[in-house]
Amino acid sequence: MKTDKTDILALLRNSGDYVSGQQLCDRFGVTRTAVWKVINQLKEEGYEIESVSGRGYRLAEEPGDILSESEIVSRLHTKWAGRKVYYHDETGSTNNDAKRCGEEGDPHGTVVVADIQNAGKGRRGRGWQTLSGTALAFTILLRPEFAPDRASMLTLVMALSVAEAVEEVLTDAEEAVTTIKWPNDIVLNKKKICGMLTEMTMTPEMDEIQYVVVGAGVNVNNAVPEEFQEEIRKTATSLKIETGRHISRAGLLEKVLLRFEDNYAVFLETLDMSRLREAYERHLQGIGGEVRVLDPAGEYTGISHGIDDKGELIVERENGEKVLVYAGEVSVRGLYGYV
Repeated sequence: MKTDKTDILALLRNSGDYVSGQQLCDRFGVTRTAVWKVINQLKEEGYEIESVSGRGYRLAEEPGDILSESEIVSRLHTKWAGRKVYYHDETGSTNNDAKRCGEEGDPHGTVVVADIQNAGKGRRGRGWQTLSGTALAFTILLRPEFAPDRASMLTLVMALSVAEAVEEVLTDAEEAVTTIKWPNDIVLNKKKICGMLTEMTMTPEMDEIQYVVVGAGVNVNNAVPEEFQEEIRKTATSLKIETGRHISRAGLLEKVLLRFEDNYAVFLETLDMSRLREAYERHLQGIGGEVRVLDPAGEYTGISHGIDDKGELIVERENGEKVLVYAGEVSVRGLYGYV
C-alpha cells in the first residue's frame, strides 16, 4: 500500500503546477497538519518544493538522485511492472529478496530495489557489491505461465530493455554507444555497465514454473574506477564516468520497467525472440566479428552471426560449421581486454 507521502509526491510530480493544501486534504482524506508534515519530510529528503500562500505547493524541479520507495512508486506509470515495490537501504541480494517474495505469494511484477547490495550474485557464482549512491540494483519477480524451457530468454528481454532505457537517459550531445555483449552484459563505450542474473523456481511437481526472478545491477553514479571492486576496474564503467552527469537511479528504473513491460508483451506473443530479434541485434556487440567461446568440450573461435529465435548465439567456426551457443562464456574481440 502506498504511503500518503508517496501519493502526495506523485500528485505534485504529475500536476506540473501548484496544488492547494485543501486539494491534498480532500484527495487523500488527511488534515492540513498531516499535509504540512509530509511536505516538510519531502523537503528534508532533498525535494525542492515551493509553498505559495493562496496557491499551494509545487515541485520546483526534479531531485538529482533520490532512491526510496516513495520516489520510485511516484514515478511509475506501468500496468503491472513495479506496481508493488520493496525498497531497502541495504540488503544482501535483491534476487534472494525477490525469491522470498515469490515464496510468500507476492504478485507478478513485484520489484525489489536496494541502494547498497553487499552479497549480490553474478553469473557463475561471482559476487557483486555496491556502494551507497552509486548503483541501481533491482530484481523483478515474474509468474509466467509458459514452459520452463522459455525462461532463459527473459534474460535477453531484460538486457534489451536496459539497453533501450540507458539510451533514453543519454542526451543527443553524448556520443556513448550502448551495446549488449551476449547474452546480457550492457556495454557503454566498450566497458561493462550492467550485468544480470535470472533464476527460476519450479513447482514441487517440477513440471511448471512457480516463479522467475530477473535481477540487474547498473553502474550509474560511480565517480571513479576506484569505486569498483579491484578485479573489474579495468573492464567496468558507469553512466556518470562516461557522461559526466549525475543521473537519477529511480528515473532510470522507471524507463527500464516501461521498456521491459512492453518487450515482455511482445515476447509473450510468440514465446521466443523472433519479434524482438531485430531490436536485440541492433544492440548486439560483435556481429560479424570474432568471438571466443569457452565450451566444456574445449575453447574455440568463430564469427558471430547474431542470435536465433531462441536467443542462442550463432557462431561460424573456422571450418565453416555454424553452431548455436546456448550457455557458457563468450568473449568478443575488442571488449574486456580481448584483442
